[in-house]
Formats: sequence, structure tokens, C-alpha cells
Amino acid sequence: MHKVIFDTDPGIDDAMALLFLHRHPDIDLIGVTTVFGNAPIEITTRNALFLKQQWEMTAPVAKGASVTFDPSRPEGHWPTFIHGEDGLGNINIPEKIDLPLDPRAAHHFIIDTVKANPGEVTLIAVGRMTNLALALREDPDFAALVKQVVIMGGAFDINGNITPAAEANIHGDPEAADVVFTAPWPVTVVGLDVTTRTVMTGKFMDDMAKEGGAPVQLLSDLSQFYIEFYNHRTGDGMVVHDACACVYLTNPELFETRSGAIRVVCGGIADGQTIQKPDAVGFPPSNWDGHPSQSACTNIQPERVLSVIRAAIVHGTRG
Repeated sequence: MHKVIFDTDPGIDDAMALLFLHRHPDIDLIGVTTVFGNAPIEITTRNALFLKQQWEMTAPVAKGASVTFDPSRPEGHWPTFIHGEDGLGNINIPEKIDLPLDPRAAHHFIIDTVKANPGEVTLIAVGRMTNLALALREDPDFAALVKQVVIMGGAFDINGNITPAAEANIHGDPEAADVVFTAPWPVTVVGLDVTTRTVMTGKFMDDMAKEGGAPVQLLSDLSQFYIEFYNHRTGDGMVVHDACACVYLTNPELFETRSGAIRVVCGGIADGQTIQKPDAVGFPPSNWDGHPSQSACTNIQPERVLSVIRAAIVHGTRG
């Protein structure tokens, strides 16, 4: 079993990833931590509680960061045109959800849970990396106790999706991402290089909803806003960014990776750009030297990934 803390900013594709983690037979979801990003922190936290309630999840939810790692960094606009005003496709979620939050801040929850399960916990982070960076600043030594970190974010050999240089999660808090990528723990980055190739069509979603009952119907309902957004960009269907990162955990054989130190541009016109120095390529001394070699995904088997997602979400099986 993979013990997982899911760091998330729900978010429509976050919801799909959360249902995947909840239903996959090889995953023990031991915590959900929220961060601002797809919506303000109050909304992303409310959304996590709503999904916990609707899908009868037992994992505790801990509220996380509401501002960037460097609080002087100006905040951008909320992506309501992608995720809706409520962050979950405008499906009329109640303003308050009658479930308790874990009393700890997200980064304290992460540290405590990892220390209670040394060498066993995978952190899957699919929003801004702020909570992880705060945990590293609070207790740098805890990184050695983390089994692995899987990130949805970044763009290496293609353009970004928020600027030509940067992907949205990294662009939202570049300083935090650079802290995470240069920390002494194993990181795999599942970025736009592979996620943009993994498109779930409207029919695929409809078929899952018909077969999967009420939980998957809810996922389908909240996904319609997202599908409409992508209809103008990818044709029929939506890009399942965050679920790809979760599938990497269970089925890494469906991905190809490249190893090397990763740094993040902080400031200037390339703010938030992720740049890897491949281990196989020699360079003169640079700011990549002395940092751990991390993995960046460079290829994916999209149809097989979609099959794994469907098997877990609809049937609770491995696929």
C-alpha cells in the first residue's frame, strides 16, 4: 500500500485525482492538505471538505497556505474561467460543510504525519508548492523521512500554460517550487510535457458516470465546466493534469523520465519557468550544481493512463 498525503487546491481536475486516490486499492490516503491556487484558501478547503463528505472519505483535511512562500509576491487572478466561481464547476456547493478540519496547519500536519510514518509517506502535490516549502523551512530534516514526492507542475520541453515560459502551479509560487525541487528528497515532476497529451473525452466521462453511480456522476457534473473550457482548446474532452500525477505513483511504467537537477526561475519575464540540467549533459559550473538529481516526465502512454483512471474511479480496481 502507498501511504499518501494529497496536497491540493480543488479544483476540478483535483477532484478527479482525489477520487482516484480514495478508490484505488493500493493507496491508503492518510491526509488531504489544502492550498490556495484554483481559488482562495477558504474555497479550496471548503471544496475538499465537500468532496470528503460526498465520497465518504475518512482522511483528515488540514487547511494550508493562503499566500505565497514569499508573502511580498503579488497575487494574480483566480482562474474562475477554468474552474468556476466555486472552484468546482459552479454546481451550487453549500457555503459551509459540517465536517471538522484537522486543528493543525497543513505544513505541520505533513511534518507530523511523515514523522509518525518514517520512510512510508508519498507526498502528491498538485497545486502550488507552498505547504511543502513551509514544511521544509520549519523542519528541514523531515525531508529525509519522506518516501517520495510527486508533483503536478512545470513544463520542460514545451511552453507553459500561464505564460510561454511557465506552468500555472509553479508560476503561482516559484520560490516555493525551487525550495521543493532542491530539497534532499526524491521528486518526480509530472508536467505539461505529458499531461497535455492525456485528454479525457466527454463520452469517456459520460460512460464512467453511467457505470460508476452517484460518486462518479458528481465528478461528471462538476467536470462539465472544465470540459467546456477545454472544448475551445483541445476539442472534445479535458486534460486530466492532476490524475496523471496520481497514476505515476501506481503505474510508473507508463511514463518515461529524465534525471537531473531542477531549478525554477524566480522573477523576470520567465518567472516560474522550470529548467532541468540533465545528468547526461555536461555544462560549466552553474546554479544547478550541488543540488539533488530529480526526475522529470518526458513521455506518457495516454490511453493506458486513462484506463488506469477509469478502473480505479469506476470499479475500485488496479486496471
